Amino acid sequence: MGWFWAEPVKAKEPIAPHPIPATNAQPPPGCPMHESQAPAPVPATPATGGCPVKHDSDSSSTPSKAPPSNSTLSKLNPLNYMPAFISQERSANQTVDLPIERSMSSIPKGDGQGNWEYPSPQQMYNAMLRKGYDDTPQDAVEAMVAVHNFLNEGAWDEIVEWERRFSGGLAKGWEECRKGEEAAAINALDADAQNSANAPRLIRFMGRPKEMTPKATMLQVLGWVYPSKFGNEPPFDRHDWFVQRRNPDGSQKEVRYVIDYYSGPPEPTGEPVFYLDVRPAVDTPTAAVERLMRWGGDVWWRASGGEARE
Repeated sequence: MGWFWAEPVKAKEPIAPHPIPATNAQPPPGCPMHESQAPAPVPATPATGGCPVKHDSDSSSTPSKAPPSNSTLSKLNPLNYMPAFISQERSANQTVDLPIERSMSSIPKGDGQGNWEYPSPQQMYNAMLRKGYDDTPQDAVEAMVAVHNFLNEGAWDEIVEWERRFSGGLAKGWEECRKGEEAAAINALDADAQNSANAPRLIRFMGRPKEMTPKATMLQVLGWVYPSKFGNEPPFDRHDWFVQRRNPDGSQKEVRYVIDYYSGPPEPTGEPVFYLDVRPAVDTPTAAVERLMRWGGDVWWRASGGEARE
């Protein structure tokens, strides 16, 4: 999921459950947008008997300028490792008209130039065909885009809450965590605050659906050992989001967040349910402390009767 780009150029007790409107379309088991698409470069083989070094007849002449790179990597947007442009044209065997309108997300770009933009259903379908998913049902693409956008918005809401607690430092973060969900409800960032200069911004992101996070791996092991307490369904996708944090002294810091996407049992009405496990990656001691503080703060809040007070 989570597939958007710049123009032009927990499992068992999840953090954020997100039911979506009922639909007959089922989301894909993973996000095909983020599978690795950059094959290892193959060095050119010189002709038999020829010298691999090019010799100019005039040694004093200036070497010709190297032609621009045509490698796969050179064609990718470095912010999300996707092509800089996905066609809006109808595919050759397409039988269903798909919208080409794109929705704007609520997620600010790291460069401050507006928000990230989601792909249109036509772009999503073309990208899936390019990745080899030729059996994608055309009448389900619009629902897939809706699910995709919905999950990204939920993931960003979770990141904003982490940043609200900890962008002011560990001391402020612990105080916020001890107050629990009551403080979150009172101090939640409004739309204007999220777009302010001090609000977090998404610098870049990447999907890693085939690489399980350490936490997800641990939950899998616990599910095998204690199946009655822990589920054994692995996440169907994983993202890494790189967020720009503004520190109290005005300096900026890049924080990597990891997101595991889980499918939950459907609602009695048949509506599918998804769970997002969003947390900062343990890249630094500070990030590790933040995770411990939030876990400890949530435990403290429940133990002190926070749920009963709501």
